[in-house]
Amino acid sequence: MEDTLLNAVRRYTEAFSGQSGLAKTPVAGLTTIRSTRPSGLEYAISRPLVCLVLQGSKRVTLGLETFTFEAGDSLLITADVPTVSQITGASVADPYCSLILDLDMTLIADLALEMKMGPTTKGASVRAQRTDARVADSALRLMRLLEHPAALPVLHAQLVREMHYWLLVGRHGPAIRQLGWPEGHAQRVARAVAVLRAEFAQPLTAERLAAVAGMSPSSFYQHFRDATSLSPLQFQKQLRLIEARRLMTSEGVTASAAAFAVGYESVQQFTREYRRAFGLPPGKHTEALKRPLGTTATA
Repeated sequence: MEDTLLNAVRRYTEAFSGQSGLAKTPVAGLTTIRSTRPSGLEYAISRPLVCLVLQGSKRVTLGLETFTFEAGDSLLITADVPTVSQITGASVADPYCSLILDLDMTLIADLALEMKMGPTTKGASVRAQRTDARVADSALRLMRLLEHPAALPVLHAQLVREMHYWLLVGRHGPAIRQLGWPEGHAQRVARAVAVLRAEFAQPLTAERLAAVAGMSPSSFYQHFRDATSLSPLQFQKQLRLIEARRLMTSEGVTASAAAFAVGYESVQQFTREYRRAFGLPPGKHTEALKRPLGTTATA
């Protein structure tokens, strides 16, 4: 039987994913996902990445825009943006399978310079298109390499570089190219985003974030909002709420403990903002997430 990218991803996830269905690989930024049933809504602030859907279907919402993509599609995210995603097509016989590669800005910058590519005008932060055959081919060879641990440290970097190259010259190229422009707005905002991700539970001033980005506060605010669709304060709030949700659902932490752990000084404020973000107060939302899909609470 012909070895396909789908088969390679299925082999890897069946061996390493456990109950979560998510299997991180030894290659930095490369993750595989397998699910045998549709999922609930997943809230995240996604990093720049490309997701190759190999089987099943998924829906991703950014603001008021919704993208539905199926086997053979690639989802591209070119900024740290808040998304709501849901696996919509999956079964035991035909599980949802996908491969995710975090985009490497340094590698993109090196390739763009070597290929003499100039900057491009910023477009939509999220888009879905058919997967280029050459991207899928390089991804397959990268997945096959995972089955040869001794060769992996020696050979994986050139395959990751090749995959980025085919992405740059393919359908997604113009959108990806902006990420690698040295000292461009995307890279400057990314430096501030890195600080927010690392220190979201701490008080952070707009002046400090602007200094990290190398911009004036007013310019930083505008470019940050253009890139992420959020203000820096809203971005930090989203990070706090998403982490609190994870602490409560995955680690069994109480709502009050989660609130203080992510930087809130008031449980009441945390509860208000959590309900506004997820539609239910923390306790009820945690209970709802723990129930199997398709069931409802009883009186």
